[in-house]
Parts: sequence; structure tokens; C-alpha cells
Amino acid sequence: MAGGGGFWAGVKYQQKKQTAFTGQFRNRQGIGTGLPGGAGNRTALRPVNGEIIAVDDKGLTVKLADGSSKIIFLSDTTSFVKSGEGAKTDLEVGGKVAIFGTENPDGSVTAQNVQLNPIFRVPTGEPAQ
Repeated sequence: MAGGGGFWAGVKYQQKKQTAFTGQFRNRQGIGTGLPGGAGNRTALRPVNGEIIAVDDKGLTVKLADGSSKIIFLSDTTSFVKSGEGAKTDLEVGGKVAIFGTENPDGSVTAQNVQLNPIFRVPTGEPAQ
């Protein structure tokens, strides 16, 4: 029975080592640490790419490549970028945008950065120009 006890201790030791290694790996990837890029992290910036279909003082609605739309909220700290500095007044219906922000519980996004007329690196459903 002594062999069985040694085996049991070895199994428990290995489980403990795997847990420590997994936790260490997860933290290096920013997972569960509040750092951008961590999988499953609700504070990570979420990209939204598409065409502006509506805009007002508080936000905009973007048509996505799959035909659905996403509501985007703008704040006083939202930054705007085009070839130079951009502004909220540069938002126009029909304009192309890439937006990075945090996803809200209702599926909308609060923008932290809006890129105007970006070069899309993923298919947008439209032919390249």
C-alpha cells in the first residue's frame, strides 16, 4: 500500500504544479488581470469596423460587414484619428470607421478611439478600391 500512497502524493503534487503554471501563463497573457488583450476580459478594447449609418452628439451606429449594426457611445475622452487629428465633427453618414472601446452589457460599445477612413485589414463585405 505504500506504493499507492506515493502515487497519490505524486498526483497531488502534479496538480498543484499545473495550477501554478496555468496561473502564471494566464497572467503573462493578460488574462484575468484587467490588461487589454486578455481573453474573456470585459475591459479589453473591442474593435468595431464598418460604415456609419447614423450619427448624433452622443454616438453613432455602425453597419457591420455581416449586415448587423452596433451602437457606439462617445464620451468626452474619446479620441478621433484620421491622417492627422480628427474630431467628432468629422463623423459623417457613409464614412468608414474602426472603433475601439469597451463592450457594455447590452452589446453596445463605449468608444475610446475612433479611426476615420481606416484601411481595413479584414473583409468588410465590399470590394477593395
